Amino acid sequence: MKKLNYLNRSQLQVLHNLGSDRNASRVLKNMSEYVSSFRDGENVYYLNKVGRERVNCRRVLKKTIQARHYIMRNYLYIAYGQPATWKNEIKLAVKGITSVICDALFVENNRYFIIEVDHTQKMSVNRRKIKKYQQLMTGGAFKIPPSFIWITTTEYRRKQLEKLHEGLDCRIFTVQDFQ
Repeated sequence: MKKLNYLNRSQLQVLHNLGSDRNASRVLKNMSEYVSSFRDGENVYYLNKVGRERVNCRRVLKKTIQARHYIMRNYLYIAYGQPATWKNEIKLAVKGITSVICDALFVENNRYFIIEVDHTQKMSVNRRKIKKYQQLMTGGAFKIPPSFIWITTTEYRRKQLEKLHEGLDCRIFTVQDFQ
């Protein structure tokens, strides 16, 4: 939870091999001294004050609608095998050209995999962000062109993102792909 912030029960089950829903719920109930939770489809867990102190985490989290953004990003973290090089909220920049903050990234075989979550933002924001990535690529920010991995909420938005990524290496998922 320190690394991924918010996790739902099913994600915790997969990450920690907790087995059945009943067993996962029991384990998480036993951890109630260290974690808080709220309901958003299923229970969503995050570190409370005691839990943060226990694992030396400075980031204070509360119940928020923004948790869905993290949950969506975590689906990709799990789907791509929990990469050791995974980092959240990284700024990519070429001095004098542009900069952009990606939701997450990881490196595999010297190639960047850039993670973007399209939860509630406008498509115009996504369009601007993709243009910035293109500027970074032409500006020499990457030795090997990166692969873009998006997760969005609907099939319609997936199709819109596919059009924006024409000519780029990109995979686009919807939340339903992981449920």
